[in-house]
Amino acid sequence: MIHHMGMKVLHLIDSGGLYGAEKMLLSLVQEQMEQGLKPIILSAGEPDIVNKAIEVEARRKGLPIFPWRMKSGLNLKESWKILKWAQGNHFNLLHSHGFKFNVLLGLYPEKLRRIPMIATLHGYVHAQRFSKMWLYESLDRFAIRRMRGVVLVGEAMNKEFPGKLSSGQAVTIRNGLDISELQKSSLDSLDEPFKSFFGDHEPVMLGVGRLSREKGFDRLVSAFSEFRKEYPKSGLVIVGEGKLRHRLEALVAKLGIQDDVLMPGYCGTVPTLLRQSQVLVMPSLTEGLPITLLEAISLKVPVVASAVGEIPKVLGDGKGGELLGDIEPATIARAVELSINDQERSRRQVDWAYETMVKDYSSATMASSYLKFYERVLGTP
Repeated sequence: MIHHMGMKVLHLIDSGGLYGAEKMLLSLVQEQMEQGLKPIILSAGEPDIVNKAIEVEARRKGLPIFPWRMKSGLNLKESWKILKWAQGNHFNLLHSHGFKFNVLLGLYPEKLRRIPMIATLHGYVHAQRFSKMWLYESLDRFAIRRMRGVVLVGEAMNKEFPGKLSSGQAVTIRNGLDISELQKSSLDSLDEPFKSFFGDHEPVMLGVGRLSREKGFDRLVSAFSEFRKEYPKSGLVIVGEGKLRHRLEALVAKLGIQDDVLMPGYCGTVPTLLRQSQVLVMPSLTEGLPITLLEAISLKVPVVASAVGEIPKVLGDGKGGELLGDIEPATIARAVELSINDQERSRRQVDWAYETMVKDYSSATMASSYLKFYERVLGTP
């Protein structure tokens, strides 16, 4: 029996930036240290990467992080090394965040692994059949069945959860945030190019996330182009990096709106950008529980978002923000216009969302739910 005080937890992640999953993990680790656990984040990356954003942020916050450099892909040789290292350091639990480690360590049966394992599924992307991602997804489904349990970040994910767990258990634990820390970090001043851009544009819409198909940023760019006809001083900022950059840049050029769209790539100043923006727009095709949504609510920024994943629940089916019936550019543009023009309605929505956020989505609430789950899967007191 392991008492939770001093329980050693190895969090495993290969991150592409400082997005939702990474922020949630950092908040969780901070709370776990206060609970008396001994968590460490193992941050995997390609051999030529010096520092990853999550590593820089963890050090800034004084959180234990261990960078591990390895070739990407199905690198079982390296995963065996990680396992040996974890066994040698007597970890009580492996906690995976993302399909890479679900597969790399979950494929080993527990008898061989010798350390119980759980995974948090932060979102699910359904890949095209027989693509490389589809293969990973199939391995992921298999590996998940060898774990003690799985955490979904929203009840809505149950619907798209890949098959039922044949062993172990699935629970829902909502992502949480350290609200006061977020509010404090949003007061940082803006550097260029943001300072000039916000000085020259009003209102400004903000999109945040990986530049990938499921985020719907192509719809956002088209919607902004429509909106701009009525509001010629408006601007659009899309923060994030990814495979769709060239396609999005080409669309911006085709629509002739280069001067009014800023795509700075990945940046760590999202709370400040949120505070300066008039509305956060999330036209996603699929989501779990987006951290950026919780950040906007914590800072009382109006939200326009797709009714996918956990978003309708967080926004009280429209009480806390504008939910999109579809993600056609005209629909998005209308919702943004409503949000910006009807100040009274927007104020009611942000106040309602903020109260819900404080009650249900704080990092302390999240960490105590994780601790209960750990104790259940490990059979500890």
